[in-house]
Amino acid sequence: MNTIYKILALACAAAGFQSCEKDLQDEINDGKWNHERQVIDIKFENQIGVAEIEAVDATTGLIELSINVNAVPDLSNIKITNLQLSYQANSSVGIGDVLNFENPERTATLSVNSATGEYRDYTIHVSEFTESVEGKWAIQSLKIYGGTGPEYGGGAVMAFTDKPWCWKENEGPACEIDNVLTFTMTGVSDNGNTNGICINEAGADGKYADFTYIGNNPENPGQAVNLDHFYRQIPIGESKWERDYAENTITFTDKDGNVTVGRLENAGTEDLGYDKSFTITDNAFTFTLNGTDDWTNIYQDYDKFVKKPRKYWISVKKI
Repeated sequence: MNTIYKILALACAAAGFQSCEKDLQDEINDGKWNHERQVIDIKFENQIGVAEIEAVDATTGLIELSINVNAVPDLSNIKITNLQLSYQANSSVGIGDVLNFENPERTATLSVNSATGEYRDYTIHVSEFTESVEGKWAIQSLKIYGGTGPEYGGGAVMAFTDKPWCWKENEGPACEIDNVLTFTMTGVSDNGNTNGICINEAGADGKYADFTYIGNNPENPGQAVNLDHFYRQIPIGESKWERDYAENTITFTDKDGNVTVGRLENAGTEDLGYDKSFTITDNAFTFTLNGTDDWTNIYQDYDKFVKKPRKYWISVKKI
């Protein structure tokens, strides 16, 4: 008899579990559990960089993004090219729809509803973007921070022209200082990066820098060392550029496909540590260099220029 009771109890428990499982599955299918109503990602035509999205509270949100105003007649007809929402959520607009930001606030609204009917209204605010690198830039100076063991006094900030004996006469880095860089923007990539053409034009002397080091070479006495891999960061003549605002970088690609990556910095002073600093007067293209420590030749020009250059500044001024 006890065995029969046990069997009946187990059967009832199994039926109860199946009923609970069915109820839970029905709730999942119906979406009654899902209160999510967020914008995960959004992208518009001619958008620069990625949108900053914030769920402010249960019913409001804020989206900040930039639109290249040079590519559109006005902001009244800006098309959505990508929209990702929370699972099972839907929105008042979709991919291919347009929003009108041609108002004093430069805003538009997007509503997102959850599967349970709750909503969040996002205010989208557009900033008008113009590419600051476009135009002509005169090269003012070329300087590096280099040296093994800066904590022991091995580091220094130096202009190439401060060490004329390290370079070929009338052919060295000084030839680059009268050059003009012309940047033209031609488009925006799918991920919001601006891109275009850079022309590095020789100045009045008609020359480009020859970055061949001819100074003291303690490892191979009398042998010159080509340092284009460190210092030819902006290609000669025409190259392609792409600016990534998310990473704050600008990438150059020359005609042979060689790629260099730097930054366009504004005026200011950078603390390099160990009582060293560098001041940008107007702007500078800066490049981080990966040299090799040379403790044997610490304190020498060879170490700073050839073995362990650390950072490189091409100071420029817009003209």
